Amino acid sequence: MPWHQQIRVGFDLETTGRDPEQALVVTASLVVVDPHGQLAAAYEWLVDPGVPIPAESSAVHGVTTEKAQAEGMPPDQAIVEIADTLRDFFDAGIPVIAFNASYDFTVMDRELARRGLEPLANPCVIDPFVIDKQVDRYRKGKRTLTDVCSFYGVELLDAHTSAADSLAAVGVADCLAVKYAQLQVAAAELHAHQVRWKAEQSASFQEYLRRKDPAAVVNGDWPVQGR
Repeated sequence: MPWHQQIRVGFDLETTGRDPEQALVVTASLVVVDPHGQLAAAYEWLVDPGVPIPAESSAVHGVTTEKAQAEGMPPDQAIVEIADTLRDFFDAGIPVIAFNASYDFTVMDRELARRGLEPLANPCVIDPFVIDKQVDRYRKGKRTLTDVCSFYGVELLDAHTSAADSLAAVGVADCLAVKYAQLQVAAAELHAHQVRWKAEQSASFQEYLRRKDPAAVVNGDWPVQGR
């Protein structure tokens, strides 16, 4: 069975900021989708990151410092639980789908490193952001999750909440697999393709940026950015 007709998991984080090197987890969601595309289970975490959540971040995901402090889990406990849940899915051979995965998995990598914990192996990640840019590289317009969902007709309710975004990422990945037969390979093989595609996409974008800024650098590592 193709990967998009097997059990698969959507993953998303909402955090304190845009820089994955510094961002701390505020919410996390893992949604399990069955072979028929139906939601089978969901895991969610609300985390008190231990620092004030910037207003601009709260405006995106809706979690204020006060809410995180009142209702959130201690970050040390939450990061371990999130990582262990991801490991369980990976160990079971279940692919994890994340839109712009290099952000979410880099955040997790740095959160684990701060605590001296073992990094995730991340053996089977599927990233609709990378795939969409590869299979339809000349399409005009933005490619945020909201834009891509609109293009592929995927419902996105409560955008910028980790639960909604993770489920929408699965929907976009499924649409891509249905539309482009070349994506219907083993999930591990698709993972390897994305490593190369992301590097090529980043190199091309870096070349474009260097027409104006010779020092521009675009990180092409995927799904975790090198330190």
